Amino acid sequence: MVFRAGLISMSLICGTASFAGPVDTMAGQMQAEAVVEDLFTPWAFGFLPDGTILITERDGELLSFKDGQRSEISGLPKILVDGQGGLLDVLVPRDFAQSRQLFFTYAKKQFLRGSGTAVYRATLSEDGTSLEDGETIFQIARGTGGGFHFGSRLVEAQDGTLYVTIGDRGNPDQAQDLEMHNGSVLRITKDGRAPDDNPFVGQRGALDEIWSYGHRNPQGAAMDAEGQIWVAEHGAKGGDEVNRIAKGANFGWPVISYGVNYDGSKIGEGTAKDGMEQPVHYWDPSIAPSGMTFYDGVVSDWAGNAFVGSLKFSYISRLSGDPLAEVERIESEETSRVRDVRQGPDGALWFLSVGNGALYRLAPATGG
Repeated sequence: MVFRAGLISMSLICGTASFAGPVDTMAGQMQAEAVVEDLFTPWAFGFLPDGTILITERDGELLSFKDGQRSEISGLPKILVDGQGGLLDVLVPRDFAQSRQLFFTYAKKQFLRGSGTAVYRATLSEDGTSLEDGETIFQIARGTGGGFHFGSRLVEAQDGTLYVTIGDRGNPDQAQDLEMHNGSVLRITKDGRAPDDNPFVGQRGALDEIWSYGHRNPQGAAMDAEGQIWVAEHGAKGGDEVNRIAKGANFGWPVISYGVNYDGSKIGEGTAKDGMEQPVHYWDPSIAPSGMTFYDGVVSDWAGNAFVGSLKFSYISRLSGDPLAEVERIESEETSRVRDVRQGPDGALWFLSVGNGALYRLAPATGG
């Protein structure tokens, strides 16, 4: 096992941290440090260049944490808090130092009783206390009722476009309907438009923003070192998937699945069908996968591996190989209902625990 030096000072990010017990992994013993505690329904987090950590809470609060001090950032749009919906992902784009722009996903009330996933863009004020010039740049077409399956991860591609994951909103058949955004991975510009080279641009009966479809509820998404986009998505009872996203591809939900309905009945037509993609990896029983990241940090044994949080079984799944497959489950008292996982600018693995209401930094126990 080889540990690479951290990229920036630990003290710049953390200020003060509560040290927890050791965590045993195949790469050696790690230490999980609670950097931010007393969080309520945390959903996502991101890092600013100056070491500030941003954290979203589903019930509609955006928190800022730096040098041990926590504050709330104002200026969010009106957010519908309903079941799984609320304030969801946050994206700090690569050009933040110049633009100071941030992107968020959230549940938005639409059309009478309907609601759907929306993308909000705003500029962080110079003092870091408020969002300015905020605008909802995109919202899904024809929002539907119910507080289920908003999806809602954001990934910035190498060309600066944004990938947005959208769940089927609890209406499985709509994931096969190209006239709806439900159950899809979208690709939009930072102004919310569909790029001209999207697969269904100009096609009658299809929405321009759709990049791939046939997804159930992708709550994890990440880009690997080669610029490939991946998602981790919830199946029903069994059949949680990791998918390698391809332009115009149909990932099959609800026609094919490795799971069954919650009453035990069969889903669709089986596990495979011509013209529909197979998952790279699937879990049965379901783990309820959440945030996802590809790692290239201080633990060299983990280089190029993917990490996915489990809400159901409270661990972090490490996936490796070609094709990707789960090779390790990292679990401890700290990994209670892991909602988001990201590599920090210090090269450590960071994760949000809903069960503990805390943001943790996982790094070698010997330092780094």
